[in-house]
Amino acid sequence: MIQYQNILVVIDPTQDEQAALSRAIFLSQQKQNAPIKALLTIYDFSYEMTSMLSSDEREAMRSAVIADRIDWLNKLVAHYQHEGVVIETKVLWNNRLYEAIINEAIEFKHDLIVKSTHSHPKLKSVIFTPTDWHLLRKTPCPLLLVKNNDWSSHGRILAAVHLGAEDELHLRLNEQITSYSRDLAQLVDGELHVINAYPPAPANIAIELPDFDPELYNRSVKEQHEELVKDYISQYQLSAEQVHLEEGLPDDAIIDTAYNLDVGVVVLGTCGRSGLSGALIGNTAEHVIDQLNCDLLALRPESLSKP
Repeated sequence: MIQYQNILVVIDPTQDEQAALSRAIFLSQQKQNAPIKALLTIYDFSYEMTSMLSSDEREAMRSAVIADRIDWLNKLVAHYQHEGVVIETKVLWNNRLYEAIINEAIEFKHDLIVKSTHSHPKLKSVIFTPTDWHLLRKTPCPLLLVKNNDWSSHGRILAAVHLGAEDELHLRLNEQITSYSRDLAQLVDGELHVINAYPPAPANIAIELPDFDPELYNRSVKEQHEELVKDYISQYQLSAEQVHLEEGLPDDAIIDTAYNLDVGVVVLGTCGRSGLSGALIGNTAEHVIDQLNCDLLALRPESLSKP
């Protein structure tokens, strides 16, 4: 059973409604009243243009900006305060938002990061990697990216697994995703569903290999995954109605299934990558984040292996 003990919420100063804070409060109130930290990271770039000022004057200017934001944050949080929920406020001066979030989560041992997310123009996503992408790759604990939709009572949770995996990393991640998703469904009194996708034969392979039979290949792969699903259902004591086997790329299968089931949150694993390949290719979590009409909860193996 999930026991949140220290939730970190990233405040968005550009939004009137703080969806992430609302979601964190909802989770905190589920049988545990976990404390919440509302984190606002600020930086005034005009501060870099004040080299003619003395160090005391520069510090006074920075302190005034921070004090103003602390006052704003405290007033904001007051509107969201619920009985029994403890909300701490904190303002950090840092021009790299994702670094401030990650360092805060590590230093104070937060067990969940909650942040609202917005659409990312494709070109901008390649040239300037959004904070969400940095967090997906480097988050030290489970990361909940929130959209402006409420979780309905007895709502659905969709866990995305890769049952055809053979490497130790993905096998362990499948187990962690299933366990975490089942615990989350129990915590919020929700309904767990699981999605596993398998790819069809590449369209051009029949041209390159004349003797290749794509129908036979697809049938063989489907049968293999049907057996994997049966073993998975038996291992985790799920019903056949809870596990969905779909042909297609994982990205498309997750998005379509989440939409058809009208789920409140999709839970999936993300393995961090950096460099040019990470920026241009990304992984499943990064591909689906903008197209999902629900929340995304990302788990990294490193974020779940801590005591």
